[in-house]
Amino acid sequence: MWGLFALLCLGLVGALQREQVAQHAIRLHRGRNVAVTQGRHWLVENCRRLSGLLKQKRVAVRKLGVAMATAERDQSLSDPEKIFQVHTLEIFQKELNESEKSVFQAVVGLQRALQGDYRDVVNMKESSRQRLEALREAAIKEEQEYLELIAAEKHQQEALKIVQDQNKTLSVLDEILEDVRRAADRLEEEIEDHVFDYNKQMKGVNVEAVLRVEDDDDTQRNSSRREVEDDLGLSMLIDSQNNQYVLTKPRDSTMPRADHHFIQDLVSIVMLSLPCGWLCTLVGLPTMFGYIICGVLLGPSGLNSIKSMVQVETLGEFGVFFTLFVVGLEFSPERLRKVWKISVQGPCYMTLLMVGVGLLWGQLLQIRPTQTVFIFSCLSLSSTPLVSRFLAGGSRGDKDGELEYSSVLLGMLVMQDVQLGLFIAVMPTLIQAGDGSPDSVVMGGLRVLLLLGQVLFSLAAVLLVCALLRSFVVGPYYRKLHAECKGNKEILVLGTTAFVFLMLTVTELLDVSMELGCFLAGALLSSQGHIVTGEVMSCIEPIRDFMAIIFFASIGLHVFPTFVVYELTILMVLTLSLVIMKFFMAMLVLSVILPLGSRHIRWIVSAGLAQVSEFSFVLGSRARRAGIISREVYLLVLSVTTLSLLLAPVLWRIATLKCVPKADRKTVT
Repeated sequence: MWGLFALLCLGLVGALQREQVAQHAIRLHRGRNVAVTQGRHWLVENCRRLSGLLKQKRVAVRKLGVAMATAERDQSLSDPEKIFQVHTLEIFQKELNESEKSVFQAVVGLQRALQGDYRDVVNMKESSRQRLEALREAAIKEEQEYLELIAAEKHQQEALKIVQDQNKTLSVLDEILEDVRRAADRLEEEIEDHVFDYNKQMKGVNVEAVLRVEDDDDTQRNSSRREVEDDLGLSMLIDSQNNQYVLTKPRDSTMPRADHHFIQDLVSIVMLSLPCGWLCTLVGLPTMFGYIICGVLLGPSGLNSIKSMVQVETLGEFGVFFTLFVVGLEFSPERLRKVWKISVQGPCYMTLLMVGVGLLWGQLLQIRPTQTVFIFSCLSLSSTPLVSRFLAGGSRGDKDGELEYSSVLLGMLVMQDVQLGLFIAVMPTLIQAGDGSPDSVVMGGLRVLLLLGQVLFSLAAVLLVCALLRSFVVGPYYRKLHAECKGNKEILVLGTTAFVFLMLTVTELLDVSMELGCFLAGALLSSQGHIVTGEVMSCIEPIRDFMAIIFFASIGLHVFPTFVVYELTILMVLTLSLVIMKFFMAMLVLSVILPLGSRHIRWIVSAGLAQVSEFSFVLGSRARRAGIISREVYLLVLSVTTLSLLLAPVLWRIATLKCVPKADRKTVT
């Protein structure tokens, strides 16, 4: 009986697919009022066949309903067996109904297409969108039915195995394996998330077609490996927008998996960074430019061998975190208190000057205010990791109670990192104010003031937390770590890293930048004395150096030399103008807020600030996705940022040669 129903369902599905052609032809001839001539017999015959199939479908559905009622009343079947049989019949019934529905949907779609105006592109686009959505919904339903049939097949095989096991005596080992199998089935049922089933019912969920890509390799060994990885779900998916995806959380969490693309990317970056950094050292350039060149060679503008770009960039963010932590270790709270006013006033004045100049140029060039505010706010930021590398390797102690340029420069850079978090928070307001209406401008201004108040409150809360941690937690915590490590640095490294991540989490929860939390973690540990600072530095510096390689290589992934070559003249003019403008703006601001007699500090700090932060990549990408800036402006910001970072070591070396005594100069690494 079950075999008859299965064959009937398969036959009806195939027949309905063939009869769609006949019904399309009928509608086409009747819609165009074309006389039926020699094809009349063919049309009538296919109409008769379609009518007969629909009648057979109704009879089959009625019999399936009777069979379900019979199975439910059968006392000889156990409850699980009843549920299985009824569920199987429901699947067959659903398949018949969906097949009939698809026939009439095709007819309606053909009628709509015939009635439409093919000269109207909008109408054609809407018709195509409706067909695409119908196909996506049908694909989801078909896949769900396919999975249900797989489950039914598995259940049937298990039932057959149970019958076979009842006819023979199981050994002790077979009984143990059977118990393990049942426990494994229960475990899979418990850890199954059903994320797809839940999320597809939510409002606003769009279903898209994706391509599944496998590696190209004809050898038998790699083919076998790909077959295994295909079973594990490690192939790459590409959607209609050319976004690439890899597996993040498998359905079966009991089996370990590894992203071999990410592993290959890291291996390539590390191996190529060595010769690139070595060559830069030989020619007298900072090694970080070798790492950036490595990213350029491996990225989309070079060999295009990096497949896990998002993962590489995410890992590179840890290079920023540990770099700022080391900066904080060398930046004691006493020095922070000495320059806190300069650190707060300087970045604010520079940002206001940059935004003012941007609005003036935007008015002359008729650019939207939201766009100019965003662009010049991004360009006002400077690179903290880059300047930290400039300052590495030398003594930073204050002399005779005077200000030191490293303290002023790092303090201003840290406050710019705080401004970065504010820019990210203000971005939705810029989007809403983009229509230019008076109401949106007023509301946007109020939102900005509210966000400024929230930032000030969050900074006060962060400082309060730091004061409490320094008074009651940091000292006992480090002494406990030092006592537990007993010559083994593993506990010390783990405890220090955990403290960095704790401060990072605190500042993130308080809506302040994570970079500030890493800097404050280093400053709190540096308050425990030089011995503690040296011990922690010896453990963290190797981690910092390795993560910094990944970070600077990830910057190179966004550098496009071909675009720079095509627009070299205009890019050089924009970059030199920006660097000179930032230098003189910093000189002007520092002349106002610094005491007299600190001319050398103004020169060096201005040289350190006369470049654009690599975080403009992040802000620019978000602004482009949000529609604040265009593709052309985004590429210009990207290229100008890169060129300014390349010019930064030259300007820094000129400033240090002019203003710093030879014995106190830091080596650029």
